[in-house]
Amino acid sequence: MGHKVHPYGFRIGIIRGWHAKWYDDKHYTEFLQEDLKLRRTVEMKCREGGIARVEIDHQGNEVLLTVYSSRPGIVIGRGGQRAEELRSDLEKICGKRVRLSIKEVEQPELEACLIARSVADQLERRMAFRRAMKQTAFRTMQAGAKGVKISCAGRLGGNEIARRETTLQGRLPLHTLCADIDYGFAEAHTTLGHIGVKVWVYKGDILPEVRRESVTAEASEVS
Repeated sequence: MGHKVHPYGFRIGIIRGWHAKWYDDKHYTEFLQEDLKLRRTVEMKCREGGIARVEIDHQGNEVLLTVYSSRPGIVIGRGGQRAEELRSDLEKICGKRVRLSIKEVEQPELEACLIARSVADQLERRMAFRRAMKQTAFRTMQAGAKGVKISCAGRLGGNEIARRETTLQGRLPLHTLCADIDYGFAEAHTTLGHIGVKVWVYKGDILPEVRRESVTAEASEVS
């Protein structure tokens, strides 16, 4: 089942939280369509900024939008000019006040979305797909990952028949709920067609913290 379920959605409520931090019974459909438009706009406007993820929160007539980027300087621009232009474009789309905050990704080598985009960019530059996959997987393992899997599907190498090639290094426990597995997808737009790139990164286990209250209660009962 781990192969058929999105690794992020599979762990929501256990070790993951939501990227959209709001809920509304009456305006759920409107907010959902709004979020999709905002995410598409951020991806289009900040394509060179290395966007890892976007978190959105609706608070009344305001939208709190947090962008995690590997190159925040490009997203912000000189004197904050690009960030201000992005904010005004987002306000035109949703018709509300947008509070935009841009945060830097600590380790971009371990972000699956950025890794997938990197492989896709290399394929668009006509690099050999096996070389691109192996070099990227090696760099990810060197950055501290415990496992990485990269899968490319399409007309690889210019062949007429599409196929899928996969490389795996380390471990990838997809069924373990406490395993911190990041997933990313990107498309390479080549002259022969689109090539899909999927990336899974295993960063280790996230163990639940033991509550101090329960520990002290047990100690008092024993004494």
